[in-house]
Amino acid sequence: MSTHPTPSALPDFPDLWQETLGWQPSVAQNSLFQQLYEGILEGNQQLNLTRITDPVEFWEKHLWDSLSGIKSFLQVSSNIPIADVSDSIPYRAIDIGTGAGFPGLPIAIAQPNWHMTLLDSTRKKLDFVDQLLKRLDIANATPLVGRVEQIGRDRAHREQYDLVLVRAVGAASICVEYALPLVKVGGLAVLYRGQWLEQEATELAPVISLLLGGKLEQVAAFKTPITQGDRHCIYIRKVAPTQLLYPRAVGIPAQKPLVLTSTVSSPRRSNQVDDRAL
Repeated sequence: MSTHPTPSALPDFPDLWQETLGWQPSVAQNSLFQQLYEGILEGNQQLNLTRITDPVEFWEKHLWDSLSGIKSFLQVSSNIPIADVSDSIPYRAIDIGTGAGFPGLPIAIAQPNWHMTLLDSTRKKLDFVDQLLKRLDIANATPLVGRVEQIGRDRAHREQYDLVLVRAVGAASICVEYALPLVKVGGLAVLYRGQWLEQEATELAPVISLLLGGKLEQVAAFKTPITQGDRHCIYIRKVAPTQLLYPRAVGIPAQKPLVLTSTVSSPRRSNQVDDRAL
């Protein structure tokens, strides 16, 4: 009878949590993080979930990195007793391309009053995530199998989310076409990036504004706390409904990312879509 080695314990790092995110998990949340880690290691034996298995690396690149995108929310919620918000309408968030559950699962653990939808097109991975949710008794997260281009046109999901998260999915112009149709007016999309150039923001801004109903609100640059890797979170506020054309059909956003022409001498043409985008 074969046995599997006992997984190492995740580090707690309470000071690092506090210094970098202005928040630290409770004892119960730390326990759930440990169970999540153990579940991922077990699932990795059958599915290719993650190459990150070292406990410190897992803490930094899966737990800390996931929560870095909602830093301001963590700081607010840490000052509000759960009983004060439990009867309010749940804050709805969706994680596009969740894979093994990142960043959505750590966020669901950290924000028990939110409702998190975990979207992915790979059924095997979401079947695993569903089993993990039951094992950890996480009731505020729901797996959803589907292509984001189709979900973004579904009235049950289009412009229904307060927060949309996109991590490690593709180029920024692809991510915004996936994300913004799902964000309700007034809500927020968060793009998790490694490197980020000012030129990218310049190119992205007109696409966001003229086609997708968004406004580039903030680009947050920071370092990961252990390895000092470069990270950026791009925050996009939804200020108007997204044009009904978007998202385009399955596969098109990735094949032909949105590009806008910019003609200074002809303002009427400045919001036209380049033929390469269609």
